[in-house]
Amino acid sequence: MRRLRGLLIGDPAVILSTFLFGLFSFVVAFFDADGHKQARVARAWARTLLFGCGIKVVVEGLDQIDPAGSYIFAPNHLSYMDTPTILSTIRVRFRFLAKSSLFQIPLLGGHLRRGGHIPVPMDDPRASIKTMQKAAEVIHNQKISLLIFPEGGRAHDGVLQEFKEGAAYIAIRAGVPIVPAVLIGTQMVLPFGGGVVEPGTVKLRILKPIPTTNLVLKDRGALTNQLRELIAKELEAEGFLTEALQTTPQ
Repeated sequence: MRRLRGLLIGDPAVILSTFLFGLFSFVVAFFDADGHKQARVARAWARTLLFGCGIKVVVEGLDQIDPAGSYIFAPNHLSYMDTPTILSTIRVRFRFLAKSSLFQIPLLGGHLRRGGHIPVPMDDPRASIKTMQKAAEVIHNQKISLLIFPEGGRAHDGVLQEFKEGAAYIAIRAGVPIVPAVLIGTQMVLPFGGGVVEPGTVKLRILKPIPTTNLVLKDRGALTNQLRELIAKELEAEGFLTEALQTTPQ
């Protein structure tokens, strides 16, 4: 029944809400030089999409965040439902650091570009470094926040992947705290490779921000390890694997 509901209601809700809010965002862009109005449209899109799909979000730790503050949000990544979950709940002004292929998707790509979000060329390391430097400058100058998934992509098997150093690099360079965030259950409503959004409850747990004001770029490896360990500890407490099982050859 959950899958049938997803086919008849959930998937159409995703398509319809994305189309309508994408058009609205396009119109709003003409009157929104700084991207803030489009951010509110994106939040409304996320809430509408989740409601239409029958997905309830439980949030913990919002008191850790100053709505007027500037942060790097670094959650684990399990599903395409991760971004709407975060968008609908964290009420700060933030942008995305997302792989450049997402900017090629009709309506979504247009919204990302007009909203000031930053594409990352995943196959060009030198260009990626320039992108991270640009992101740090934007955060520092505009006093906004950034969302980046340090795993670099969704976990195929639900197991926490190794973290890349980009989030720590940007946080240190911009001089802002990095916020570990834990997503739980999003892979159940839309698993990797799945095409049907099913109803359910997901959880977003925001951990205490890690300050970076006394760190230098050479500390980014240690900061990345600390970030992953904090998220892994929370996932393990919830009963999830955070390391792939090793099999012994016969």
